[in-house]
Amino acid sequence: MAAGTQLQAELDYSSFLVAGGTACVLTGQPFDTMKVKMQTFPDLYRGLTDCCLKTYSQVGFRGFYKGTSPALIANIAENSVLFMCYGFCQQVVRKVVGLDKQAKLSDLQNAAAGSFASAFAALVLCPTELVKCRLQTMYEMEASGKIAKSHNTVWSVVRSILSKDGPLGFYHGLSSTLLREVPGYFFFFGGYELSRSFFASGRPKDELGITALYSGLKPTMIRAFPANGALFLAYEYSRKLMMNQFEAY
Repeated sequence: MAAGTQLQAELDYSSFLVAGGTACVLTGQPFDTMKVKMQTFPDLYRGLTDCCLKTYSQVGFRGFYKGTSPALIANIAENSVLFMCYGFCQQVVRKVVGLDKQAKLSDLQNAAAGSFASAFAALVLCPTELVKCRLQTMYEMEASGKIAKSHNTVWSVVRSILSKDGPLGFYHGLSSTLLREVPGYFFFFGGYELSRSFFASGRPKDELGITALYSGLKPTMIRAFPANGALFLAYEYSRKLMMNQFEAY
């Protein structure tokens, strides 16, 4: 491939990645903020509607987009690593099951590759998500007196983590992140590949207890549709563009 064509492909891929990440964050951030607030302070909010109304009355519209900067960085970094490692992990799966390098994987094998790739993505996701979550709950933390009002910016949160816990402090919650990401992306990629196979084939459609773990489920589910739709739309267009440029050469 010519250097100019390769550079153009890389630029186009980067553009789609940034555009997809931005679309994903902007559509999903308000729901993610509600989810984090409801999970962190379950006693303060009676439900999604109550959380939305209180957030708007206390902080205004910008309250729904607290933590957007680290969320955007997290999204782009996570998906860059995720989709970069996805191809590598597909080759690992082929080697493990004894398939040729060009052999087509089953939907289950693709799901396993996506699950494996998510472990690498979690390493870049955990630090940025930690900062994001702290920013999203900043108003409640300030109101309770747990933090000073001056500690309400990205860099103040970063400095606070570094001063108290050092660099490893950014990986608080890594085990929980892995427990969420690894099985989650198994079904994420499995469902994606299964849906592609289905539609391509043209076949017809034939204190709180355990509930505390699912606090914020409703905004998470609402967020999933537009956010993940935007993500895969950018991924498919970028992959198609790069493949067309490779084939043209």
